[in-house]
Amino acid sequence: MLRTITVGSCVSVQGLVVGQTPDGKIMVKVDDKTFVGVPVPVVRAA
Repeated sequence: MLRTITVGSCVSVQGLVVGQTPDGKIMVKVDDKTFVGVPVPVVRAA
């Protein structure tokens, strides 16, 4: 599943989810790199 995470204060990364840490952060993979960050909330239109 494709997800967007926030890494730092103003950097976002979008990639495939590869895992989740015990503190609620998720890991996404982009090419050969894995990033860990806070998931961006999903907003759905009515």
